[in-house]
Amino acid sequence: MEKRQLLIVSNNQTFVNEITNRVNANFEITSEKSIHVAFNIALNLLPDIIFFDKTSYNKASDFRNLKNFKSTHFLTKSFLIVYGSNEDLLVMKKRYKSVIDEYLLEQMNLEQITSVILKSYNPKKFNYWHECFLGLFNLMAQPVVLLQQDTIIAMNDAFKKTFKLDKTEGLKLTDLVNIENKAKVKTSLRNFTRGKHMKAVTTTSLLVHNDKLRNAKISFSKLSRNIMDQFIMCIDFSGEEYLIDKKIGSHATQVEKCFKDNSELTEFSFTKREKEIISLLCKGYKTKEISEALFISPKTIEKHRSNIIKRTNSETILESVIYAINHNLVDIPIS
Repeated sequence: MEKRQLLIVSNNQTFVNEITNRVNANFEITSEKSIHVAFNIALNLLPDIIFFDKTSYNKASDFRNLKNFKSTHFLTKSFLIVYGSNEDLLVMKKRYKSVIDEYLLEQMNLEQITSVILKSYNPKKFNYWHECFLGLFNLMAQPVVLLQQDTIIAMNDAFKKTFKLDKTEGLKLTDLVNIENKAKVKTSLRNFTRGKHMKAVTTTSLLVHNDKLRNAKISFSKLSRNIMDQFIMCIDFSGEEYLIDKKIGSHATQVEKCFKDNSELTEFSFTKREKEIISLLCKGYKTKEISEALFISPKTIEKHRSNIIKRTNSETILESVIYAINHNLVDIPIS
């Protein structure tokens, strides 16, 4: 019988050795003192149980990243135990109620502790193929979601990071679409799930976070014609290639048109002054030179630059200039 995986996070090597001696017949045991390193080990090991010895860490902030240990699809299946003082556990119950599965008081003896470890791992029943699918799409670097019409049933880790979501329950795809007539999107997706076409590939703009728009190529694909109207959506922000093979399956043109219309509705254009500044930047002008050419203060120019960066969801003004040129939002100066 294959042994289960136990990860012990503790600064007390004697304590680790005592637990190891008692449970090593049932577990492959890995121990680590650094909490940061322990997280990386957990990502590689995917342990059945993670045991945190809070008694061997003095600072209250030592476990501030505890939520990371349940932050990915793979680690949510780990059973997380925290061993500590009554005072520490009361604090952690408030902060990490949704993360910690079992609390053990430091007054417990080794026999009681190991008994809990041996009994605690009781995997919940799950749909094997569904879990395989969720595991696979969490490996993808692109944001991917599982949809039922416009309701998001599941999202991969890349999607959560890209859209910087604090709350994921009850989220709908229409929440990420900046369109006046969101009902049109919802109706289009409903028709797609019930129709004969297996895919749709189109472009649109999505609300990433803080009301910032970002253009994307998106691909919808049904998992099956008989899977409760569920389908996946892949997002490609690179704009280099589509994620779905064009030769496979028939296209749902109504979905493609709907999202393309949404992109056109939300597409912005730069102001006249912003276009002037971008054009001069393309010529290599510095802030002072732009100030002299347009007869406006450097402070005003910096404000315009900041607005350009924010509206194009870029990190630097160079990225914004490239974005503007690629989307034909400014006239490229010809020397």
